[in-house]
Amino acid sequence: MKYTLLYIIAALLLPFSTASAQLYTKPCTDKKLMKEAKKWAKKGTWRNGFKSASPDETVNIVEFYTQYKKNPQQWDAMFKWLGEHDLTTIEKGKHPIEGTNLVVSVEDSNNEPEVKRRSESHYHHIDFQWVVKGTERFAIIDHETSKPNTAYRPDVIHYAYEKDKAKYFEPAHDKFVLFFPYDWHVAKIANDTDDQVIRVIVVKLDYAEEEAPKPELPGRHR
Repeated sequence: MKYTLLYIIAALLLPFSTASAQLYTKPCTDKKLMKEAKKWAKKGTWRNGFKSASPDETVNIVEFYTQYKKNPQQWDAMFKWLGEHDLTTIEKGKHPIEGTNLVVSVEDSNNEPEVKRRSESHYHHIDFQWVVKGTERFAIIDHETSKPNTAYRPDVIHYAYEKDKAKYFEPAHDKFVLFFPYDWHVAKIANDTDDQVIRVIVVKLDYAEEEAPKPELPGRHR
């Protein structure tokens, strides 16, 4: 009951929330923390030389802030690597970041009709995605009406969702997105143009679990 009330209150404060209190990302009601996170993100000390893109407005900035503080070495290594390479011309494929377990995937791909795309979320990883060529449409799906339709398997679970409750967006080339475990998402959805060719940079970072007990993710069955 306590967490249900928390979700309802937080839904009124966070992006991608509606009057019906649908939940789209991890809630936060700590106004001081929210203020700190926004100030930190704007200051840009996290960039470590990476200047080509900033967080999209859909990014849960509190999660970005708290996860960075728990694992700065990994985030710093990623942003340093991204800042040192031209991702529009680099060879496609997988590029390990030396000294870490991170791999940068450079994907030359195509958007597809939404019916062919699957929603997903991850329990132990964070999806960093940056579209450097073309226009990719993403969706964030709500937690009230979306239900798992597969078993959880390394490290992904899929959902059935209602399209009219999904939130769609197409980030510009100077914006990156971050999908944390509470961000149930769909990627590579066809846009409204004739050009569906994209290049997207994907990195999976470790999600640092919280030390204190937390509510299970809705639909989190092991």
